[in-house]
Amino acid sequence: MFECTLNPYKGRRPDLCAEFSAGEVKAVQLYHSSFPQYEPTPLVSLPCLADHLGVEAVHVKDESARFSLNAFKVLGASYAIARLLAEKTGLGLSGLDYEKLLRSGADGLTFATTTDGNHGRGVAWTAKLLGQKAVVNMPKGTVNQRVKAIEALGATVTVTDMNYDDTVRYTAQEAEKYGWIVVQDTAWPGYEKIPLWIMKGYATMAAESIEQMEKPPTHVFLQAGVGSMAAGVLAALLEHYKEKAPRFILMEAQQADCFYRSAAQALEEPLAAGGDLATIMAGLACGEANILAWPILQNHCTAFLSATDRASAFGMRILGSPLAGDRRVISGESGAVGAGVLYGIMRGQSGEWAKNLALDRQSRVLLFSTEGATDEENYRKIVWEGKYSLEE
Repeated sequence: MFECTLNPYKGRRPDLCAEFSAGEVKAVQLYHSSFPQYEPTPLVSLPCLADHLGVEAVHVKDESARFSLNAFKVLGASYAIARLLAEKTGLGLSGLDYEKLLRSGADGLTFATTTDGNHGRGVAWTAKLLGQKAVVNMPKGTVNQRVKAIEALGATVTVTDMNYDDTVRYTAQEAEKYGWIVVQDTAWPGYEKIPLWIMKGYATMAAESIEQMEKPPTHVFLQAGVGSMAAGVLAALLEHYKEKAPRFILMEAQQADCFYRSAAQALEEPLAAGGDLATIMAGLACGEANILAWPILQNHCTAFLSATDRASAFGMRILGSPLAGDRRVISGESGAVGAGVLYGIMRGQSGEWAKNLALDRQSRVLLFSTEGATDEENYRKIVWEGKYSLEE
């Protein structure tokens, strides 16, 4: 179900963790809490699964409840758009909140982005709520349900004939031509300010988790597409727990595992995974790393892991059909991979990786279910019909 490599880097280069101080993360969380729709998403404890796997605790942060958008991505998009509006209107950052943004006087702005689904929905939702416009480009192979969900928020949506990374470049070119503002959750040379704001927006998940856990986690499993969410959450947790920080395990889809491949070869700069990036984990189907996220992940991850689609599908079934006494979590393809991987580590044929990662009866594991069933037809095929079973 997966391949794994221990981190060969550990602290080799400067990173941006200092940007995620306790004060900064609190300000981001206060901004999100100013929205009328805000509620902290549930942290679901799965004690029966933990006992079955041989660890002390398994907690799942269920992001399907985030702002009724079925995914976490709106956290980054909404915070970046807030910072952009504050910058353009001279609003300032002190006590930045939803009501201030509505009264800021900003008008007629168009925010453009590329998405596999969840990020674009967050951009479109925020733009609509704040009286602005959104243009969203999606890579080939995007399922219709994700397109319709974004169009329902008033955005102009185009599905290209390119993969994700090429569509990102296309969106940047179109934005320059038409005067749109790119709100992209990855960075490249010359485009770094907005992606950093997006990464900071994701820190609200970490802040909520810290408040919700009775005991701190010993292990945190984080998904990566471009790496923005993983780096933002990692940095916020690291700055809070400091020398008592948990071990961080980075997970990618096998078809788009640029971080894993780079770490396996101990490369200083991340490889790009090209091609169609065809994986059921659409939110992780990104072949080029965020240049701001890479140093954080290089310095602080314990291991890098490449997971098959079967691992993700298995995780969806574990969470969707829990052991008696555990609460059900409806988790989509990009959200459930951590559950599948954890099971593979603890109950697989070899105990090598449980030992390498120090996973044992004293371990408290934090997983992030980053999305619900954003493709309901495929969810049923996987969870009901057994598509991508381990025996296939």
